[in-house]
Amino acid sequence: MPERDRTIEAFLDRTEWRGARRAPLAGDASFRRYERLHKDGRVAVLMDAPPPDEDVRPFTRIARHLAGLGFSAPQILAEDADAGLLILEDLGDDTYTNVLTIGDVPEIDLYSRAVDVLIDLHSRPLDEAVPAGLPAYDEDRLLSETALFTDWYLPAIRGTATEAGERQSYLEAWRATLTPVANDTSALILRDYHVDNLIWLPSRPGVKACGLLDFQDAVAGAPAYDLMSLLEDARRDVDAGLRAAMIDRYHAALPRFTNDADWQAFLAVFAVLAVQRHAKVIGIFTRLCVRDAKPDYLVHIPRVWGLLESHLTHPSLAALRDWFDAHVPKSERGMPSIPGIGAASE
Repeated sequence: MPERDRTIEAFLDRTEWRGARRAPLAGDASFRRYERLHKDGRVAVLMDAPPPDEDVRPFTRIARHLAGLGFSAPQILAEDADAGLLILEDLGDDTYTNVLTIGDVPEIDLYSRAVDVLIDLHSRPLDEAVPAGLPAYDEDRLLSETALFTDWYLPAIRGTATEAGERQSYLEAWRATLTPVANDTSALILRDYHVDNLIWLPSRPGVKACGLLDFQDAVAGAPAYDLMSLLEDARRDVDAGLRAAMIDRYHAALPRFTNDADWQAFLAVFAVLAVQRHAKVIGIFTRLCVRDAKPDYLVHIPRVWGLLESHLTHPSLAALRDWFDAHVPKSERGMPSIPGIGAASE
């Protein structure tokens, strides 16, 4: 038995899940993997997040915080943080992705409930919604993420490393753009708020019907981020009418938008964060292929490029639009051809 399996079995032996049957669940883009535990007609989920690559403590902290606010985050049934192991409540297999694929629940019902979670969370007092000491989504963090574009994607699409001066000019364009965003820590940002990480729980009332997963990277940041992440999905197309309806739903429910200027400022931040996230995701999907031998994410890059480009016309993004126009021609905006993988299209 491999060493990690021995560690897991020893952990299970210390819990009520001793002797449980283990069945693999889908992994994700991190080093974490998941198994479903079966014992005496009960089920639970084992999270295996091996140190030093992963740390379960941020997950357990945010899970307990969200549950305390009345949201459907998985209950933590057992934990060994030092070993990177958790046993979690099993919220089932009805991810939004699966339910949307089956098509038996109207899309608008799913998205409305997900937006309602954000409305509830963003309506709360700051000291209630955001745990004390949570990292800020500040300029350094935002720049580090968006640099994944120049550090991974551009070398892959060109076949040569990005020059230092080009990388610096990219970051300078971002610094000029991030001013209204980098100092906003007014909301709890779950960070990967999209259909793969949401569970449909129709038997639960209100916002509890939307189960929450994969929030260990939560930060304090601008409230537009998670709404943007939900509606500008890297992995699926969101109908323009549905997107507009969900933005209107959010707008109508939040009392802080007392005038049009406030709302236009929110939309400007939405656009800036969208381009930041899309540039980051293009870099991450490339890195997953090049570094981690996970090429399946490459197919989404053309969609993400389309989302990124759709925001470059916003006045708040003039510096970035100029940089992309000067440095990344249309021929370099697509799926990279990775040795051993090749190029493809959606």
